[in-house]
Amino acid sequence: MQIHVVREGQTITGIAQAYSTTPAEIIEANDVPNPNNLVVGQALVIPIVGRFYFVQQGDSLWSIANRYNTTPQRLAEINQLNITQPLRIGLRLYIPPQPKRDAEINAYIEPRGNEVSPTLIQSARNTAPYLTYLAPFSFGVLRDGSLKEPPLDTLPQIAEQNDVTLMMVLTNLEEGSFSDELGRIILTVKAVQDRLLDNIVETAKKYNFKDIHFDFEYLRPEDKEAYNRFLIKARDRFKQEGWLISTALAPKTSADQEGKWYEAHDYQAHGEIVDFVIVMTYEWGYSGGPPMAVSPIGPVREVLEYALSEMPGNKIMMGQNLYGYDWTLPFTPGGEFAKAVSPQAAIQLAADNNVAIQYDTNAQAPHFDYVDAEGNSHKVWFEDARSIQAKFDLLKELNLRGISYWKLGLPFPQNWLLIGENFNVVKNPTERENRTYA
Repeated sequence: MQIHVVREGQTITGIAQAYSTTPAEIIEANDVPNPNNLVVGQALVIPIVGRFYFVQQGDSLWSIANRYNTTPQRLAEINQLNITQPLRIGLRLYIPPQPKRDAEINAYIEPRGNEVSPTLIQSARNTAPYLTYLAPFSFGVLRDGSLKEPPLDTLPQIAEQNDVTLMMVLTNLEEGSFSDELGRIILTVKAVQDRLLDNIVETAKKYNFKDIHFDFEYLRPEDKEAYNRFLIKARDRFKQEGWLISTALAPKTSADQEGKWYEAHDYQAHGEIVDFVIVMTYEWGYSGGPPMAVSPIGPVREVLEYALSEMPGNKIMMGQNLYGYDWTLPFTPGGEFAKAVSPQAAIQLAADNNVAIQYDTNAQAPHFDYVDAEGNSHKVWFEDARSIQAKFDLLKELNLRGISYWKLGLPFPQNWLLIGENFNVVKNPTERENRTYA
């Protein structure tokens, strides 16, 4: 695959000719929402094997080969060049595809109400070939140790048909918010714990869940050790069934980080107890906060590097958002919340308002400004092929287990294309516990 960023005056037809493909293939691969009105700064994934590179001032076969992990001899041979001759600026070179490494891919899916919407069902079908896990969010734990089930509809069948492992997500949610009192009861009352574990096992067998995932958040700091002991108890129970156990962790940068979201999440203990963790490396930019990138790569790296100081990389999955936000300006704390937007909707919004898409190289994220029909100013931060590729490069650099998406339902076709370009998606992870991800 090749990522192309649209420049002033470019059209789908001209871009297709430059890469020896067709407009229809580009439109189909990207589900381009604006094929006749491309936006300057819009990122397109070009569906070709390998990629093309256009020679720039100062380039040599040696420098280009080093950039793309190949050899000057190989580049000269493929492109029928004399290895001793200087390169002409603008020359198009073909770069062969790079080797792919194994990775595990998870996606949460959040049904609302009493059924799974047709949109979510279709999203699950479309993405299942690229997934190791599918995680319906969530099974709510009640104070007596019973479970409130989410609607599942055909999600178990979709997972089975695509060799995807169902992840059973357990939360301490009450009335839409994480409850520290519910957490206290679960983690400190033995009778509730025993009943809960019995109910988890019964329900997991019913639907064929094979990873049990605890997303217990905003726990009391004094319950940290109780949480660790509970996870040991749960792990020992689930291992009898041959299942995996995993947890979601708040994005910490140190062991003693203060704040109710962080203090009960013990990275070192979770790294020792569970099979893997999902680190929630997103929501720096959030609906109730000021405009900024949702998952800027600098803070993401800082969290993951701390995680690596507490556990091996093959136990860490990077969290990643599949959405952006549209803020109405000026931002006022406690005022109007930003609206979630899919990458596709963001591109269409830029096209409709005839504004260019900018790219912040520090955050590694696209953004743009526009004024709506009522004269209100807006700021949009979202994700595109460049920002996702930057995260994939970080995942590979740090030798992490994989990536976990929050959440399915907002279309982002380029993400799934790039997964196929970068990774061999692991299936049947329960059979591959000793696999390395380097």
